[in-house]
Amino acid sequence: MYFTTHFLRWISSVSHLTNAFPKASLACNRVSRRRSFAGRDDYPSLATLCAHIRLCHYWRYAHLLCVQIYYSLRAAGNAGLVLANRLSEDPTVSVLVLEAGVSDQGVIAAEAPFLGPTLTLNGMNGRTFAYPRGRLLGGSSSANYLFHQYGTHEDWDKLGSLSGDPGWSWSNMRQYIQKHEKFVPPADGHNTTGQFIPSLHGFNGVTSVSLPANNQTIDHRVLATTQQLAEFPFNEDMSGGDRSLLGIGWLQSSAGGGVRSSSSTSYLAAANGRPNLTVLINAYVTKLVQTGNTASGLKSFRAVQFTSSPGTASTPAGNRPITVNARKEVILSAGSVGTTQILQLSGIGNQADLNALNIRTIINNPSVGDNLSDHTLLPNIFSVQGTQSFDHVLRDANQVSIQVNDWVTNKTGMLANNVVNHFGFARIPSNASIFQTVADPAPGPTSPHWEIIASNFYFNPGFSLPPTGSFMTVVAVLIRPTSRGTIKLKSSNPFDKPLIDPKYLTTDFDIFTMQEAVKAINRFVAAPAWSDYVIGPYGSNFAAAVDDASIETYVRGLTTPSSTPSERLNPDLKVKGTDGLRIVDASIFPFVPSSHTQGPVYLLAERASDIIKAQN
Repeated sequence: MYFTTHFLRWISSVSHLTNAFPKASLACNRVSRRRSFAGRDDYPSLATLCAHIRLCHYWRYAHLLCVQIYYSLRAAGNAGLVLANRLSEDPTVSVLVLEAGVSDQGVIAAEAPFLGPTLTLNGMNGRTFAYPRGRLLGGSSSANYLFHQYGTHEDWDKLGSLSGDPGWSWSNMRQYIQKHEKFVPPADGHNTTGQFIPSLHGFNGVTSVSLPANNQTIDHRVLATTQQLAEFPFNEDMSGGDRSLLGIGWLQSSAGGGVRSSSSTSYLAAANGRPNLTVLINAYVTKLVQTGNTASGLKSFRAVQFTSSPGTASTPAGNRPITVNARKEVILSAGSVGTTQILQLSGIGNQADLNALNIRTIINNPSVGDNLSDHTLLPNIFSVQGTQSFDHVLRDANQVSIQVNDWVTNKTGMLANNVVNHFGFARIPSNASIFQTVADPAPGPTSPHWEIIASNFYFNPGFSLPPTGSFMTVVAVLIRPTSRGTIKLKSSNPFDKPLIDPKYLTTDFDIFTMQEAVKAINRFVAAPAWSDYVIGPYGSNFAAAVDDASIETYVRGLTTPSSTPSERLNPDLKVKGTDGLRIVDASIFPFVPSSHTQGPVYLLAERASDIIKAQN
């Protein structure tokens, strides 16, 4: 999900709300974030570093010698910080987390729920895209739009079947909701009866989840449509799992008290008092290092090579990388792109691809870098009556300042809420013509094919807000894509961005689904609830999309990315052919879950923590 560039420019103009990160080579983040050695010439002694092994921005890395590292984790994102918290619960082990990005502290766009990443895009039909990745503490959970569900029970049952491990099935995975989720009242404290089902949720977990707090002009119209059109039924709880995701209901967001709840502000913060957890920011992993072989012929990888992230000062080792060793395991949680890139740089991947870049192949696994799939979104924008859309706030510097100050002072107002209040999921009818030639890719009959999101403003990634007019955007998201892309190295230089070819909309099913989604959205806004509000489609391309051919042209011209393969892994998430190396992130899913991926990744990491503890 994305947000308009000009609004963040207004935010950044408020100097006391921004945090200028020092260009320290490596920064060791204590969760309490109370002390800083950044930029000092009087470097602390080794003993002082050991005493402050978790918080401190400083220029030396000798503190790594203070402890025996049992687990080394790459990336402090959704999964990585769950693992950091759960594994460091054992005081006899030490956990090191290496994060290539910066701290999330003081970054208003990572704290105010209404805000999110800025993304500039150039196209489809041969267009190129910026592929969104969350490079800061909390990873994507600090930079996404907070949508929080758990997928469908059919997703998890399919994962259990494909992996051969019934422990990944929903009957076992549902227990982790109680460990993870802390459902809290909305920021405005309103009565939430009928907006969610309490029995489906956890109230004593780690990450806050809440319902919307700020009423939007279109809310009553969305709810009225669910009563007027049988095609869009009301769903009382949109969390998934034990309940179908089909229908339209109230959004559940990873936020509490008007503030984003990320893996950094929840799982990492909860580990504040533990001296056995170290988190280094601006620490860029360049590759894994083979440390030996087992008697059975497995390649051991218990060392990680890293240096300072590009754009930061060099490490005390100069341009030479630093290598740290783990006694038990190295765990990659760098996401579908980052994890794949590190594996390939380390000699784990398709031998032909690695040979072409003069990288020595240690494990030939052609599945590494293949099977990339992702949700895609299409913003369908309508011109609407009146001046009650958010567009009029976003154009007015004074209004923006009022909203910012309200959030900073009270954690209330527009910024304390997500960008939408309602969303839903739908399926292509079982008798649709596409299923005469293509098998249904959904894991079961209650899992959706596409998503609908209603927002009260102009939302079009890569395009500026028009200078006049009021708008509503109804987004269509392809939830069950069948197109598969690739991630390959550009070179053997770890700082070169990888070549990502997602191959969006390259299958008949994907195009058919998006065409049907556009038609359904037009039926949605044709309901009586919108008769005195919606003027019509905005833009000539949308207005011209009246048949399958023109809708396909419209879809290909405006669809963008929304946020991989398990053949390389064993059911316990260990990389095949290796010893001491495990992957725990969204890339372990052989298919994209039937929801936003944040919730499924949290549950995945909770169970992975239990597996790792049991095996060590």
